[in-house]
Amino acid sequence: MVWTSHPVSKIAGTIVAPGDKSCSHRALILGGLAEGTSEISGLLEGEDVLNTARVMSALGAHLEQTAPGDWRVTGVGSSGLTSPQTDLDFGNSGTGSRLMMGVIAGYEVSARLVGDASLSSRPMGRVIDPLEAMGARFEHAGDKTLPLNMHGKSPLAPLDYTPPHASAQVKSCILLAGLNAEGTTIVRENRITRDHSERMLRGFGVDVGVRPDGDGAIVSIRGGQMLSARETRVPGDPSSAAFLATTAMISQHGGALVEGVMSNATRDGFFRAAAMMGTQVGAEEIGDAAGERLINMSFESADLTGCAIPEELVPSMIDEFPILAVLAAFAEGETLVSGAEELRVKESDRIAATINMLRVNGVEVEERKDGFIVEGCSGAVPGGGLVETHHDHRIAMSALVMGTAAQKAVSIDDASMIATSYPAFLHDMQTLGADIQRA
Repeated sequence: MVWTSHPVSKIAGTIVAPGDKSCSHRALILGGLAEGTSEISGLLEGEDVLNTARVMSALGAHLEQTAPGDWRVTGVGSSGLTSPQTDLDFGNSGTGSRLMMGVIAGYEVSARLVGDASLSSRPMGRVIDPLEAMGARFEHAGDKTLPLNMHGKSPLAPLDYTPPHASAQVKSCILLAGLNAEGTTIVRENRITRDHSERMLRGFGVDVGVRPDGDGAIVSIRGGQMLSARETRVPGDPSSAAFLATTAMISQHGGALVEGVMSNATRDGFFRAAAMMGTQVGAEEIGDAAGERLINMSFESADLTGCAIPEELVPSMIDEFPILAVLAAFAEGETLVSGAEELRVKESDRIAATINMLRVNGVEVEERKDGFIVEGCSGAVPGGGLVETHHDHRIAMSALVMGTAAQKAVSIDDASMIATSYPAFLHDMQTLGADIQRA
């Protein structure tokens, strides 16, 4: 199903940021584990998050949608999870599957975990290995990917673990397992990653220790703590806001206001990189939600200049590199991305997919093992290409953003997977003035 984004002369409007996907997963998981009933508002109702809701329900929690974005979740509390009667299907969600493996590990539960073709190709050894060290058992085809069977244990052994690569999913998985460990579980990060799990666990009454350690942090959790139900508002997603921001910044006449965006130093790398390239980002603080600051953000057309993205920004923008590549394509000069080898094991090989997206639209780009170098077109991106999305929602959305300001229309081979993370994307883009149509 081909979709095409046609060039437009002006981008303008106001959009309320959709709920953050990472926080939405965690709100459902923690609410489903807590004692009592939690009221959650602003939930992102994309397919990835809804799969997490189905999984929590299959494990014994009671979840009910009371209005669009509003959910009532009654957790299992002290009674604990129960083995599901059916497979736990995570669809395309790496976050949901890896976090839930940590949850299931700490209960006397057996479950079969499955996903779509994309998820089933992604590595799970990064969480299987530490969870096995804590006492969980796994049965798989030998390649440590889905589908797999897992068997939890209660209590688990505590773990002192240093992940080989910076990953919020791995850290969060181990912390969730540590809730049901006999002792204190420690994760030592070489580089700081997004800290939504730590913040939200505290919101549900759990004591989580965090102390700086060089460029990283030492995070600890004491086993045996019970979560208490909470009223939780999900903050707006900065990753989704990045697509809207770029649409405004590459437009000849662009201006967009995105309301209710989460402001978190572990998630703002894209906006810091955009500022290095010459953009003006306006921010107004408006309150907080789920332990996170909320801001309204404004963006305008900008004369962009390429730059080397500091490697220390990589963990805080790991999901935004495809849309950063679009920004770089419209800049003057080279933009260098390095230290981003994690992109090789996302929904697609995101480095290769990003490079293909640029090349088929006339942009010169050099592939590197851990990133890429984009030769900017000084605002004159040729366009005219058909982008193979590889079932990756961020490649699909980035290509459609590119088409709004390229010299010729940009098409993608499939838009269906966009619903996994940003169901209202096409509507919000059209609200800003984009011309995106199905062929």
